[in-house]
Amino acid sequence: MSQELSHSGLEQAAEIALEQAKKLGATSAEVGLSHSEGLSVTVRQREVETLEHNNDTGLGITVFFGQSKASSSTSDLSPAAINEAVQAACNIAKHTQADEAAGLADAQLMASNLPDLSLDHPWNLDVDKAIKLATLCEQAGLDSDSRISNSEGATVSSHRGQRLYANSHGFVGATQSSRHGVSASLIAQDERGMQRDYWYDMARDANDLASVESVGLRAAQRTLSRLGAGEVKTGSYPVLFAADVAPSFFGQLIAAIRGGALYRKASFLLDKRGEQIFPDFVHIHEQPLLLKALGSAAFDAEGVATADRDIIRDGVLQGYVLDSYAARRLGMTTTANAGGVHNLTIDSTTQAGFDELVRQMDKGIIVTETMGMGVNIVNGDYSQGAAGFWVEKGEIQYPVDEFTIASNLQDMFWGLLAVGNDIDLRGNTRCGSVLLDKMMIAAA
Repeated sequence: MSQELSHSGLEQAAEIALEQAKKLGATSAEVGLSHSEGLSVTVRQREVETLEHNNDTGLGITVFFGQSKASSSTSDLSPAAINEAVQAACNIAKHTQADEAAGLADAQLMASNLPDLSLDHPWNLDVDKAIKLATLCEQAGLDSDSRISNSEGATVSSHRGQRLYANSHGFVGATQSSRHGVSASLIAQDERGMQRDYWYDMARDANDLASVESVGLRAAQRTLSRLGAGEVKTGSYPVLFAADVAPSFFGQLIAAIRGGALYRKASFLLDKRGEQIFPDFVHIHEQPLLLKALGSAAFDAEGVATADRDIIRDGVLQGYVLDSYAARRLGMTTTANAGGVHNLTIDSTTQAGFDELVRQMDKGIIVTETMGMGVNIVNGDYSQGAAGFWVEKGEIQYPVDEFTIASNLQDMFWGLLAVGNDIDLRGNTRCGSVLLDKMMIAAA
């Protein structure tokens, strides 16, 4: 990526946009710019299936006339195109109803310290190398067992980008980052039918990725483990969410304490700040300044400085997830969460890993995949299609590929028994496997 475009070019474009907004009478304005470059190669059945290069640039401008707001965007960073986008936003804003909560985040909250979080690690990956790595990944899976009958492909990707945010407070913040990945999806077959599964790894630094062969082998092992699926009897059982599925569980917590849901009074956790909603051993917190982590950021999408903070401590809800608009609607202060949470971390509650939690569960169901959108944040009702494994006497007995899990999120939170130490670091939510005391399980 051109450093000139990344820094000087984007900063100059931001300056043009903010200056034009001021000339046109905007009382304040903010601009976000991005430029990204990447390569992604997918090999299927040892042949190149897709080869994609991307080189994308964008600018989004938001202007305020008092408390009337409007936005516009462009992918052309020429001065004429920027001015045209600003003009369009200003024209719209003059006809927009004022909103007393609208406006930039408060100036005193802008980040003043922008540490190097080690987010940018270029990978010298050309097309030939990417094809070779993807081929090795797929080959490892295909060759691992004769029951691996087909492949949906193995992908190797590398992306690098620059984001810049600036506003009329005088704040300018830029972040350059990289994201590299490898994945494989395979199909296995036996006399009872076919199953598919996948595995992947993701990291800022390609040196931190698992070997492509190990990703292919893990995809094959997961796929083979799903053969010979049986059924589960309807009933109430303990449930163990595997570490790669557990983030979706905690995602429901974040959705319920997000500002938009709260000021619309559309959350079962409305007015629950300061109340205990988990067992007292549960600690959930943000760590936005971790080096190399996928969710790290020194400032949020409004330029507000991020900092470590507790969301759940001793099982008690400490605070919400707010941007400046939601905070004003609620009579509160932004929590630097414009754009989302940063490295949501659920501390392990035990030294036990996945296998130990299976033994602790004794009899119940392991969930390795959820499907559907059956979660109601307004009342907490939870119902999802799922796949996983039936457990008895602390050992996996057989896979189950079609069943439903149902409960209420309040009961699920209170019923959390343990968070394992098998922490998955491949995303913005960092946690291990999660054992719940019971959910209703029904065959599909």
